[in-house]
Amino acid sequence: MRPILILGIDVIGENPKKFAVVSWQNGRLERKGEFTLYRLIRFIQGKRPDIVAIDSVTELGDDLRRFLRALPPGTKLVQVTGRPGEQRSLQSLAREHGIRTIDRFDPYEEAKLSALLASKGVGYEVLAFEDEVIVKVTRGRSHGKGGWSQDRYRKRVHNLVRDKVREIEDRLRRADIPFDLETEEKDYGLARGEFRVYASREELAGLIRPMRGGDVEVRIYPVERAELGFAPLKGEEAIKERKSIIVGIDPGITVGIAVVDLSGNVIALHSERNMPVGEVFRFISEIGHPVIVATDVSPAPGFVEKIARSFKANLFVPRESLRVEEKNELLRNLGLRVGDDHQRDALAAAYKAYLRLKPKLEHVEAKLRETGLTRRTDEVKALVIQGYNLGEAMQRVARREKPREGEESGVQESADVRPYVKKIRELEDRIALLERENEELRDVIREQRRTIERLERRIADYDEEVRKKVLRERELEAKVKRIETLERQLREARAVIERLSRDLVRVKRMNVVEIRGSAVPLKVLRVLSWRELERIEREVGLRRGDVLFVINPAGAGKAIAGELVEKGIKALITERPLPQTVSEVLREAHLPFFLSEELDVKRVDEFAVVERETLERAIGELLEKWRREDEEREAERFLRLVDEYRIERKKELMRKAEEESRG
Repeated sequence: MRPILILGIDVIGENPKKFAVVSWQNGRLERKGEFTLYRLIRFIQGKRPDIVAIDSVTELGDDLRRFLRALPPGTKLVQVTGRPGEQRSLQSLAREHGIRTIDRFDPYEEAKLSALLASKGVGYEVLAFEDEVIVKVTRGRSHGKGGWSQDRYRKRVHNLVRDKVREIEDRLRRADIPFDLETEEKDYGLARGEFRVYASREELAGLIRPMRGGDVEVRIYPVERAELGFAPLKGEEAIKERKSIIVGIDPGITVGIAVVDLSGNVIALHSERNMPVGEVFRFISEIGHPVIVATDVSPAPGFVEKIARSFKANLFVPRESLRVEEKNELLRNLGLRVGDDHQRDALAAAYKAYLRLKPKLEHVEAKLRETGLTRRTDEVKALVIQGYNLGEAMQRVARREKPREGEESGVQESADVRPYVKKIRELEDRIALLERENEELRDVIREQRRTIERLERRIADYDEEVRKKVLRERELEAKVKRIETLERQLREARAVIERLSRDLVRVKRMNVVEIRGSAVPLKVLRVLSWRELERIEREVGLRRGDVLFVINPAGAGKAIAGELVEKGIKALITERPLPQTVSEVLREAHLPFFLSEELDVKRVDEFAVVERETLERAIGELLEKWRREDEEREAERFLRLVDEYRIERKKELMRKAEEESRG
């Protein structure tokens, strides 16, 4: 059996019109996203769902007819809230069918509710077409202006049209589908053929296919109704015709299901991991209609209660949760082996419910055997379980059967039936009285329902206004957040611009100073290293007479200091003091070096300048200082040499004097 696919849709907004789409398949819901009308139609034509569910077809507005024409064969458009004039709100329908609602203003939530309600057989199919179809067979191309070749081509096309008409006619006759045919003869063939087929599009699907683009075209036009029709989906009526059963359910990650008939026979056992509620509902519905839904624990889990409410079945809950020993004992009495513990728990719940009802069911069965009314035993049992007494149950079943007079008299002739017939007649009199009272109450109820529907329509209108207001507020909130983000980014950008503007002013001033010749540009090194020297030579070059500015000279050694001397730079300026070894090499080579604070260096990122006059004066002063220090050091060395010479001369004279005295 092919899985049923249902698409629930709801309008999100206008201009352009957009729809929220949710799919339902085998109890599984999936949000498909946001679609324009064009993309929605393409999506439906690609997926070919069984049902497209919507809360009100008025939401499609002027596009309703176009939407209905675009639906593929076999796809129904269903208005789940009822036919026009009798509509109910989605929320009230959801509550009635045990569907939990979250946010009534969320379009995806309303689309989900529409899909779920349609899956339960709720709603009315929108009928836009009659059960008639027009099939037109014509030529596909123009014949041209004339000539012998064109005449032959025209006759050939007319023969092809005639053959296609005969082929379609033969197919319809073999399918036993009634139709009328009008033709236009030409050139011993047919110029066109038009069928009026008295069948729906679905009946013709696969029998007649449209053809376009060749010599012959076949077009299919469904006959539209003057006014839309609404037909109820068949869902709840089928339950009455299904077998009455008792269902045990063990909820959890793995769901266990056991089905027992009203005679205590096990007819189904199943367990499945991550089984959704919809799939459980479908599995049970394919077997029969439960009159009892049972659980083995007390209190009953919400999952089991939901299944019971969905089927409008009685809920069986044991006085206390069944023990494992008790469950195993029940299975031993049945003589069955189960696949797992989940099937065991479900079967124990179902059979425990049956045992609780067994005395009453056996009594009903015995009385029905006495009266000879055993053909509808399960129906009578189901009514007794629902709360009817035996006489009322028998009467209801008898009314459904509508027995003939001969059969009824045959029952009366049986002596064993007389007490029940008497009871039935008494109940009929009582029912007649109650029906008169009920008719009066029905009039009151009808009036109340009209009032409720009027109020629900007003509430629905109000809900729509509130929903739009909430959507506007959400949109406004999103815009406010966006504005706050942009304002923060603007403030950050302004701070950057302000900083860059200040730097730009300083750079401009430095450029003016440099152009005027009153400033010396410095080549900036981040650290004093071989790699940094290579970078500065590669990017801007390093020539004799350049002045270098080093941000962090820490870690430099004698070798790189010697390299600077070899390069012949004019001076070295640093932000931090030079290492001792470097300063010694530079001092020895008479290469001036300064701290930036001594010269008032102006720096912006990778650019720096110093006043030429300040630099020249500082270099001159430093070199003069070093010259004096060198002269002082040279004088001290000379005096030291003279002193040493005097001492040595004195020693030599004393040695000679001693030698002469000894001689």
